[in-house]
Amino acid sequence: MRGEAVIVAGARTAIGTAYKGSLADVGAFELGTAAVKEALRRSGIEPGLVDDVVLGESLYGGGAIGRYVAIEAGLVDAPGIAHNRHCASGLSAVQTAASSIIAGMDRVVVAGGVQSSSTMPKASRRVPGTDDWEDDWLAPSHRETPDAPIADMSITVGWNTAAKAGVSRQEMDAWAFRSHQRAIAGIDAGSFADEIVPIEVTRRDGTTFTFAVDEHPRRGSTLEKLASLTPLHPEIDGFSITAGNAAGVNDAAGAVVVADREFTERRGLEPLAVVRAWASVGVPPAETGLAPAPAIEKALGRAGLGVGDIALWEINEAFASVAVAATKALGLDDNLVNVLGSGCSLGHPVAMTGTRMVLTLTHELRRRGGGTGVAAMCAGGGMASALVLEVPAPR
Repeated sequence: MRGEAVIVAGARTAIGTAYKGSLADVGAFELGTAAVKEALRRSGIEPGLVDDVVLGESLYGGGAIGRYVAIEAGLVDAPGIAHNRHCASGLSAVQTAASSIIAGMDRVVVAGGVQSSSTMPKASRRVPGTDDWEDDWLAPSHRETPDAPIADMSITVGWNTAAKAGVSRQEMDAWAFRSHQRAIAGIDAGSFADEIVPIEVTRRDGTTFTFAVDEHPRRGSTLEKLASLTPLHPEIDGFSITAGNAAGVNDAAGAVVVADREFTERRGLEPLAVVRAWASVGVPPAETGLAPAPAIEKALGRAGLGVGDIALWEINEAFASVAVAATKALGLDDNLVNVLGSGCSLGHPVAMTGTRMVLTLTHELRRRGGGTGVAAMCAGGGMASALVLEVPAPR
């Protein structure tokens, strides 16, 4: 029997700046446990009723983080799985949860994503055909080519997108600056309070503090400062990607509880959002940053909707060029895109970002009285995912 998938609760940690930020010494498993436990607590659903835990992870060295966190969060009866679609892992995990519910296989699934860039392990491998070992090996998402290196997304995603879509340095810097302004305004207005679960962090000296505010947005950012930054590849003629118009490297975890509509109605639970449709697409790796637009079009088609039906958009700023290119390609009103900031400001904790987007979109639409929103993002190797959510007016 076909079901309807709804989101009944969710939580995320605040986003830390990798290596030097507040979560630098907090591992992925601890972060994931905090988010899952709080999301489940907010849902009011007993742990024994959770059918599965689907957690996105990216480049964290394997293992089954979903199972590890399920056990730590008291969900021993829920098996758990690690889900990897690179940057879109946290978004794709929600899609996977919704699909099992719509198919009638599960009633309650906790889904989300976790990223601890600060503690990400380094891999090594024996080079095939030799006895030599390659250190700092990065598991590839595609065969490397000159126009799509696997370890330099500033070229593969940022620059290629800017060049192919005709996005100027000035447009990217302006978009990044506005992203910081919007994120700071959102923090000051308390717009993220409903998303974030404060966590206690232990410093290396044994003292503790509470981390509850996204720390990556820069209050002192100006267009002049952004314009003064040196391109990441000055040796490439016209290269316009800088640290300022690219996403940050970050740590965070987030989770949502996805459940069958009939199940929630029987229990008197108010859904935060209804998962209406989703889609993922593949493109040549060198065109990764252009992929959100076709993913959005495909998802809207499946939902029977058009651009004019969407109240708000979340398009991840892996690089500012990606969001600018998608906005131009689809003819979107940029005043409705990333209204509380995105990767350039809030940061991009890779496998978690998609879940953050779902939470931000849901809560902002609720504040506006409800409506339909779209979250979309590109992912390494020439992929992108998009999700259509309908948020009912709060009762």
